[in-house]
Amino acid sequence: MKATLQSLFKRDLEKLKTEIEQYSTEANLWRTDKSITNSAGNLCLHLIGNLKAFIGAGMAKTDYIRDREFEFAGKDVPKSTLLQQIDETMVVVEKGLDTLTDETLSGDFPIQIWGKPTGMEFTVIHLLSHLNYHLGQINYHRRLLDN
Repeated sequence: MKATLQSLFKRDLEKLKTEIEQYSTEANLWRTDKSITNSAGNLCLHLIGNLKAFIGAGMAKTDYIRDREFEFAGKDVPKSTLLQQIDETMVVVEKGLDTLTDETLSGDFPIQIWGKPTGMEFTVIHLLSHLNYHLGQINYHRRLLDN
């Protein structure tokens, strides 16, 4: 399970990096339009914050402090900064997933996300599916608004 999770998180964070790299202009990363209210830049910041907070601070025991409000309100972060932060997130996720053992996978996640204890296996799979959900949104955002 550990190797599978490491492989999938690495694959999807690499894909996130590729999606951000493919934007033709930095301005398009931050575009919204009609019912597309979250820009790709903000979704990227959100994924970085989410993973650094839960896998980083929770599992890798980093000192990351999340600014969830900025994830959705921040604007015009340079593409190069986003890409650097994705690279940093990949390292943090790898470090956090390295802590997984059969014993920890059967226990509770170290941080309460939804106001009650949840299983480690459930929560880590949820974090992966959350990454995938927003990665798909970024892909559609790029194809619709990066023209």
